Amino acid sequence: MTEDDIQGGAVLRPDERSPELRGTALRRWLPVVAGGVAGAVTVTLLNEGVRRVTPHAPRMDVIGERALSEALEAVGVNPPRGDSLYRWTLLGDLASNTLYYALVGVGGPRNAWGRGGALGLAAGLGAVLLPRPLGLGRQPGERAPLTQLLTVGWYLAGGLNLPTG
Repeated sequence: MTEDDIQGGAVLRPDERSPELRGTALRRWLPVVAGGVAGAVTVTLLNEGVRRVTPHAPRMDVIGERALSEALEAVGVNPPRGDSLYRWTLLGDLASNTLYYALVGVGGPRNAWGRGGALGLAAGLGAVLLPRPLGLGRQPGERAPLTQLLTVGWYLAGGLNLPTG
């Protein structure tokens, strides 16, 4: 609960707050969400663009498709196939990466570069190190160390794309 939630000793529900208070919250969170979207779009554009022209580019799309299929099968749902699986995976990647990269802006602009770099590096290392132990296999066309370095680079770039303010 914040000071914005209390008026004259009474706790206000969000719909009872003044438009000024709602606007303040929006001004605080809009840059955070925008930063998350920017990071997610950066990673996705790099992954989708470079994989079309470089044979050993990261294929996180394939790892994501495997993860989504296995998760759905584990709960008894038939996963989509083909283009539908690709679209659902892309949507899931954008949504989850937006939430993840929004963490860069949670602490405000101070030290955002450091948080962005740390989060991007952590995501990149996770993307390189976790698929095989999680049973998701290798990336198609993987060539060490090029594919792994590019993967870390994509996620690091996502963390350093900072429209927060």
